Amino acid sequence: MFDIENQRTILDRRQLAAELNALAEKSADPAGETTELQAVLRRHLAAGRAEIRRRFDANPRGSGAGLAAAHEQSFLIDQLIRCLFDYAVERAYPLANPTSAERLSLAAVGGYGRGELAPHSDIDLLFLLPYKLTPHSEQVVEFILYRLWDLGLKVGHSARNVSECVRQAQGDLTIRTNLLEARYLWGDQPLYDQFRGKFEREVVKGKGEAFLKDKLAERLARHKRAGDSRYALEPNIKEGKGGLRDLQTLLWIARFLYRVGDFTDLIEHDILTSNEILAYEKALNFLWTLRCHLHYLTGRAEERLTFDLQSEMARRLGYTDHAGSKGVERLMKHYFLVAKSVGSLTRYFLTAVEAKKMHRPLFRLPMMGRLRADVKSEVDGFRNDGGRLLVPAPDWFRSHPLDLIRIFQVAQRHELDIHPVAMTWLNQAARDADLLRADPEANRLFLEILTGEKDPELTLRRMNEVGIMGRFLPDFGRVVAQMQFDMYHQYTVDEHSLKAIGILWRVERGELQDEMPIASAVVHQVLSRRVLYLAVLLHDIAKGRGGDHSELGAEVAERVGPRLGLSAEETETVAWLVRHHLIMSNTAFRRDLDDPKTIADFVGTVQSLERLRLLLVLTVADIRAVGPKVWNGWKAQLLRELYHRAEESLSGGLITEGREARVADTLKRLRAELPDWSDADFEAHAARGPASYWLGFPLPSLVRQARLIREAELDKRPLSIDYAVDQWRAMTEVTIYVADWRGLVSQLAGALALSGASIVDARIFTLKNGMALDSFTVQDPDGGPFDSPARLARLAATVERVLENPTKTLGELVGLSPRNPAVRSFPVVPRVLIDNKASATHTLVEVTGRDRRGLMHFLTRALTAQNLQISTAKISTFGHRVVDVFYVKDQFGLKVESEPRLKAIRDALLQVLQEREADFAPAAKPPEVVPAAQ
Repeated sequence: MFDIENQRTILDRRQLAAELNALAEKSADPAGETTELQAVLRRHLAAGRAEIRRRFDANPRGSGAGLAAAHEQSFLIDQLIRCLFDYAVERAYPLANPTSAERLSLAAVGGYGRGELAPHSDIDLLFLLPYKLTPHSEQVVEFILYRLWDLGLKVGHSARNVSECVRQAQGDLTIRTNLLEARYLWGDQPLYDQFRGKFEREVVKGKGEAFLKDKLAERLARHKRAGDSRYALEPNIKEGKGGLRDLQTLLWIARFLYRVGDFTDLIEHDILTSNEILAYEKALNFLWTLRCHLHYLTGRAEERLTFDLQSEMARRLGYTDHAGSKGVERLMKHYFLVAKSVGSLTRYFLTAVEAKKMHRPLFRLPMMGRLRADVKSEVDGFRNDGGRLLVPAPDWFRSHPLDLIRIFQVAQRHELDIHPVAMTWLNQAARDADLLRADPEANRLFLEILTGEKDPELTLRRMNEVGIMGRFLPDFGRVVAQMQFDMYHQYTVDEHSLKAIGILWRVERGELQDEMPIASAVVHQVLSRRVLYLAVLLHDIAKGRGGDHSELGAEVAERVGPRLGLSAEETETVAWLVRHHLIMSNTAFRRDLDDPKTIADFVGTVQSLERLRLLLVLTVADIRAVGPKVWNGWKAQLLRELYHRAEESLSGGLITEGREARVADTLKRLRAELPDWSDADFEAHAARGPASYWLGFPLPSLVRQARLIREAELDKRPLSIDYAVDQWRAMTEVTIYVADWRGLVSQLAGALALSGASIVDARIFTLKNGMALDSFTVQDPDGGPFDSPARLARLAATVERVLENPTKTLGELVGLSPRNPAVRSFPVVPRVLIDNKASATHTLVEVTGRDRRGLMHFLTRALTAQNLQISTAKISTFGHRVVDVFYVKDQFGLKVESEPRLKAIRDALLQVLQEREADFAPAAKPPEVVPAAQ
């Protein structure tokens, strides 16, 4: 069935049969002869596997290496089972005159029926009976199965007669599919042929359309279970969208509809061309090579290409680091392009099937909006075929290249689909989009699509799918399927950019008002939608090139803007936005927004209200498009605070002045919230806090903290803890009031880590009565509010336990494993930056390192050991990487400016970052043991 070279070096069936016959000859009870029988089988199985592995390792990067190994694995099991079957019926349980009821046929089904087995795949067998299972047949079946199980093989089996097979296939899609791939293996061939004929007549004939629709529905459900994206960064190469199962689905449909034995036979049926068959074979070979590597690498039936495996897979497959991109990113880009080609192939195939076989439209392209029933049969020169735009002939786009863009603009404007036949022809003519780059009308149409009132994401996504986006905008083509090898970004660059466009459109329509209220209001105040939409599309356009992608992207924007018809002013603004698209998030999440210099520096860069508004909406769309769990209320709050303070400054407010007036206003409002306090009590409380304290919290927090302090003083409590859960911001504010001492912040940070809380912000104050009022903003490990009563109770108990015996308790932090083991897979270069210009009153220390539990404790302990006071801490986590920013002063309350002291601080923090790096390093090379059994 398959062309396997030097078959006998894998398993020589004659030799194995001779050894088994010799064993039976010398045994008084061949059926009970298990130990020596197993030894012979195990030896041949191990030798065959070793030979297959040797061949695979000799050509691990070959285009057909994986598929060849899959066929060889199937051949090995075939020969083994045939010998075992003969031993069972001829030696273990021989019959001198078998009756017709004792006939037995053995068939391979499922993937094994296709003749494809990965190194650790299951083996699916069908024992085919003429009637019921007889005692003799039952003995044979059990003998074979037990011997296979004893070899460690994972065997799925069924024993059915022909009628049962047909009846169950008619009622169950999975059984119907498995039996569709049935392959005669051994035993009574006329019985197998009888089954095959009955299956064809009663299950297949006339049922093609129903089978097709059932398989497409099954495929859709499988995609949803796997995340419904072919760009998942840890893809399941078998079950995921664009994976092996999608190719197999096409083969099943082809076999059911056209009775073909191989996909290449579809050329004779005029369903696919030789180019499409070539694309199918390339994808199949690549995915099978990946799958075999995965099985061999992990020693199990692993189908997910997880982060911890990707680097080693890239090394094995010969992907090396290039300027601007890692080898692992190049591997994953290849994978995503193959997954994309599987999607295109599916569309071609289903288009051809619909044209030839279906009585009604088979499917409509997903995500192209609702259909309009009131549109005429012709729309702007395109034929309207049931709500789907179509062109007259395959070569239409060759002679009308502008229609490569115009058809998408018309479909978007009228909320129509594009016929799958037209999508096929668009893909075939995509190269001609190169010619349109200098065409003013094509550029006008593209900009109209990008800024259209009807959902631009859906249209741009279709343009990307057929390859026109990358041809028309070659810079975008460079980031198609471009992976970023980290735990923060959850999509490829092109997917992220298109999602950001979709989010911007939804913000503009008011669909995300509750989630992003400020951006939803501000977006209608910007002067140029064209600037905003183009900046969102281009903000990551230069990733993967090496260098600063923001600077390189600004250069791309300067070229693309004029081409698309933007004015010089608009182009300059787009380039500015791309160059500075990270400044707002970096400032909001890493800087103290109560420090006037933070706002002044930010405003000095932004310079205008229009840029501020554009930047806010771009930042929100960018963060929200990273992944579903990245955006939260806490980030929204920080961005909102920064926006309002910058807006106040740009509108003429003097935020750096009037500090005393602002404190007085805060105290006045606080007094109104505490009507039950006497004037003397309030004045005593007001005298405790420095100005930075009164300006460092919103009024509700100041009210809670005032009551916490008063109750603690009245009850003479040495430790008081208060919680405020904010569900909208997805955070919990933990306030701790306790006597201050050296190293307190470090101990509290350690206690929070031990309780399972992730610190995202910290405000540290020493009041004038010598008490510490430390406020930590925390989340749970999944980025949600730390709000369950059990967790909060544990947090309080842990804080108390740590403060009673810090030396003993905090030692538990040393052995804590990372929250997510996948952090081990990513390299992180530790970095410490010390900045004395970012704040007028503090030295700013920015630390970048690998995320791990308790990191803030170890860092603050090191800062305390350097005799530094920590006023504020900002913690940002980006997947496997954390950026902690500390505002510090020396023991005299001054900035640290001595070079020797700055060096000592830097060295101490680097030592903390590097202390446990060895614990996170992956094994130098995964084990290479060839397992003795599947």
